[in-house]
Amino acid sequence: MRNETPVNSPVPGDGLIRVGAVVFFLGAVATLITVAPLFLGTTPFPTYMFWLSMLMGVGFAVAGAGVLQSIAAQRRQARAVQRAGTTG
Repeated sequence: MRNETPVNSPVPGDGLIRVGAVVFFLGAVATLITVAPLFLGTTPFPTYMFWLSMLMGVGFAVAGAGVLQSIAAQRRQARAVQRAGTTG
């Protein structure tokens, strides 16, 4: 019998990837809102909107941390399977 992870089972790092995607999306919306006055010729938004635009980078970093955590968990699992196979 093969030792496989079911398709829908949660993997370490999935939560971070989802949170990172949401934060990135919020940052993207804030960026679009911040840039819109440049094209519409209206008054620019206050400075805090520019800070909200930074959420894109934060979301990208959080999602990247989730991917690295997932990779580390998969490597640990592969090493455990390899050790079990060689001692077996």
